[in-house]
Amino acid sequence: MEPKPVTIEDDQARFATIVLPHMAQAYRLARWITGNPTDAQDVVQEAAARAFRSIGTFAGVSPAAWTLAIVRNTANSWLRKHRREVPSGDAEELADKIDATETPESDLLRKADVESVRRAVAALPAQYREVIVLREIDELDYREIARIVDAPIGTVMSRLARARRLLMHALGEVR
Repeated sequence: MEPKPVTIEDDQARFATIVLPHMAQAYRLARWITGNPTDAQDVVQEAAARAFRSIGTFAGVSPAAWTLAIVRNTANSWLRKHRREVPSGDAEELADKIDATETPESDLLRKADVESVRRAVAALPAQYREVIVLREIDELDYREIARIVDAPIGTVMSRLARARRLLMHALGEVR
């Protein structure tokens, strides 16, 4: 008996299961890489199209890592095509990670701290910025990050350590 041919409906169902649940992460990563919400939307749209075209190649390991790797590669290709330097990112997600405060004074200090962190993250070289965003904001494990950036886990760990050191230095926590 011959295997049943894959239909467009099969691909659409796989896409909905594999890719669509990770679109918020995809946009967040694209925004950090491109530094611009409009550009990030373009990148995510192109990445989604690429993911749909290659949905048959998904091997079932990690849908998030597979999807975000496509987004990362699409964003880097998009930046090269548009001849843009990798810009600073946006740290709205970091603001969400900081506990809410109860006084106007502490709220002002928190906002100043968030802005300092945003600037420090944005100033990181791209290879460090992407791993810190994937780990600290998207809370992915090292194995998933390694798949996304196509690097060994040891390299991911090293980049994270360097990114954290650079951030601490930029924020004045290291003398």
